[in-house]
This record gives sequence, C-alpha cells and structure tokens, in this order.
Amino acid sequence: MAIPATAAAAYRAAAQMATPATQASAPGFSDFLSGAIQQSISTIRQGEHAATQQVQGKANLVDVVQSVNSAEIALDTVVAVRDKVVAAYQSIMNMPI
Repeated sequence: MAIPATAAAAYRAAAQMATPATQASAPGFSDFLSGAIQQSISTIRQGEHAATQQVQGKANLVDVVQSVNSAEIALDTVVAVRDKVVAAYQSIMNMPI
C-alpha cells in the first residue's frame, strides 16, 4: 500500500514544480467556487436562524421573510449549478473516443 502514497507525493511535488510562483498566489476557479459555496451556506444558516427567532417571537416577520427568501435563492442557485455540472459530466462521458 506504499505505492499509492508514493504516487500521491510524487504528483504533489510535480504539481508544485510546474506551478510558477506568481500563479500560486493568484486565486483560481476552485477558490471562487469554495467562496461561493461558503457564502451560500452562510446565507442558508442565516435564514434558518431568522426562522427560529420568529418561532420564539424574537424577530420581525419582514426580516424573517427576507432572510428565508435569500436562503431559498441561494439554495436554488446551488442546485442549478450542480445540475449544470452533472449535465456537463454526463455529456463528457457520452463523447466517443
């Protein structure tokens, strides 16, 4: 089982050698995607918290509706992006070689 670990270490070393120093500090698509996902999670949690506060009678109904609406939009966006990624993957898998 040492071969997969060795291969992974070699791959990491090769990737670091191939990446110029200027590109290592520049944000990439994966950083953008991670940030967008974290922001979506935060928005959904705020909506859940606002709904909980309303149930306890501690929040304004208008604020709750706005928070829940923002959470719903964030969730719809995440689902739409996921569907596009799955469709693109399936399209690639169906391509003839």
